[in-house]
Amino acid sequence: MKNIAVIGLSSFGYYLCKELSLQGYNIMAVEIKEDLVNQVKPFVRKAVIGDAKDKGFLMKLGITDFDTVIISVGSKIDVSILITLYMKELKIKEIIAKAVNEDHSKILEKIGATRIIFPERDLAQRMAHTIASPNFLEYIPLTEGFSLIEVAPAKEWCGKPLKDLRLRNKYQIQIAMIREIIPERVIIPDGEFVLKDSDILYIIGSDENINKLNVDIS
Repeated sequence: MKNIAVIGLSSFGYYLCKELSLQGYNIMAVEIKEDLVNQVKPFVRKAVIGDAKDKGFLMKLGITDFDTVIISVGSKIDVSILITLYMKELKIKEIIAKAVNEDHSKILEKIGATRIIFPERDLAQRMAHTIASPNFLEYIPLTEGFSLIEVAPAKEWCGKPLKDLRLRNKYQIQIAMIREIIPERVIIPDGEFVLKDSDILYIIGSDENINKLNVDIS
């Protein structure tokens, strides 16, 4: 079972603890504010009140026993930088740090964060794409310039086999899977699969090509 420590119980840290616990991970939450620690106690393995800026305190907690440390200390840039540096010095394998802007991200990366997250920015991007693209049920950035979209089929696609739509040739996109509502199942489709209006497509492609697809089906 993977052990994960979450340092900082902002709203993001709180929900992260809750969801990771539901998925079966052993979670230790660390936060200086007692009321925030009490909120997560019902669903984490261990919740500790303490100052993560104190390296000795972190070592006493056994932070080096954790596979992953997630640093979510809100807008306190100097604090997140210091804690990230400690995690690097303590040789934590996976250091995930929340950044508030690009400069913050660059510093975190240079001092040892293995992954940088921008919760507010990423949520805003996803929301903007789904608002601007009514056919997109979900939009998830995967890496720089590439995304996964969850999309309802255009009306003109329904009743036709995928091979006849030639979506890959037209847009250089890949249909990763299709979720059928009736019957409820997920499949990896071949070219003979005939689309229904109740199907949900999961498509991977460059942002440029996904935008071209969106223009054509809007």
